[in-house]
Amino acid sequence: MNYNEYRRKSKKIKVGNLYIGGDAPISVQSMTNVSSSDYNALYGQMKRLQDAGCDIIRMTVPDDDAVKTLYKLKSSDITMPIVADIHFSHRLAIESAAAGADKIRINPGNIGDESRVKEVVTACKNAGVPIRIGVNGGSLEKELLKKHGSPTAEALAESARTHISLLEKYDFSDIIVAVKSSDVRTMQRAMRIIASECDYPLHLGVTEAGTEKYGTVKSAAGIGGLLLEGIGDTLRVSLTDDPVTEVKQGKAILHALGLQDNNAINIVSCPTCGRTKIDLISLAKELEDKVANIKVNKPLTVAVMGCAVNGPGEAREADVGIAGGIGEALLFRRGEIIRKIKEDEVIPTLIEEIMTLGN
Repeated sequence: MNYNEYRRKSKKIKVGNLYIGGDAPISVQSMTNVSSSDYNALYGQMKRLQDAGCDIIRMTVPDDDAVKTLYKLKSSDITMPIVADIHFSHRLAIESAAAGADKIRINPGNIGDESRVKEVVTACKNAGVPIRIGVNGGSLEKELLKKHGSPTAEALAESARTHISLLEKYDFSDIIVAVKSSDVRTMQRAMRIIASECDYPLHLGVTEAGTEKYGTVKSAAGIGGLLLEGIGDTLRVSLTDDPVTEVKQGKAILHALGLQDNNAINIVSCPTCGRTKIDLISLAKELEDKVANIKVNKPLTVAVMGCAVNGPGEAREADVGIAGGIGEALLFRRGEIIRKIKEDEVIPTLIEEIMTLGN
């Protein structure tokens, strides 16, 4: 089923050279973790992220030096939309919009009184820059904590509603909403509430998810679960790791759900059992590494199965695949057996098949 057939209907908002929401592809975001005053370090990291397929990048803007860096980056060959992450200083939000930021991320609750929020809204409206409202459990307003007792989903949703209303009060509607929690269920419940109450694009993420191993699992559960319900327009996998890893895992989540817009190679492999007489685990990992940078003109499914008993049958829908034997394997296409190949021929043969079928 096409994702847009069950996807939540949302506004389509332009952010730099791409769109978020509507029928736009789900975009993957990350955030730089080097000093925003160090242009060379920041440019280098953004370049790596761009090369890794990052769609949108966020940088913190804590001072005037960071604004200068942002201005310089917008004159470079970084083509990803750049989001200025602002806390406390409405002046820096205004100056970031003037410096070319493609989106401003604020928590209106910590930007100052309403007059300052109005100034930010006016600046963004004049510059054609959208605003991302960012709410999370760690910075919830004291009155909401007192009212709800803790950073519950209802408290987070209420905070987001209040901030949305404040921007709408000044006739601003180029809004993306992010409501995050380090607790997966809380994050999901909060996003479901917001999804039912507005049509703004939604940014998904489990904040402070942890290191790559556990944080990816938490993010896949939280983000993936909502995407399967049709909720979500952009995402970030927040990890204590290299930002490139965040992008890699974000794309892996989309790939697993069949939501990547680009043509991709989908590898399916069996979990192995006592019938397996070939080093299937190593073969599957090697193939995964080898195809990571292969570009194809159409989606392909490649099966790496452990035995000939049911390999071709279970993977009959695969475009191409192998079923292991003793030191050999059966090569098949769409469930039809083609020939036997030796174990050391498996990877080069599958690569050759992928290049032939995908181009």
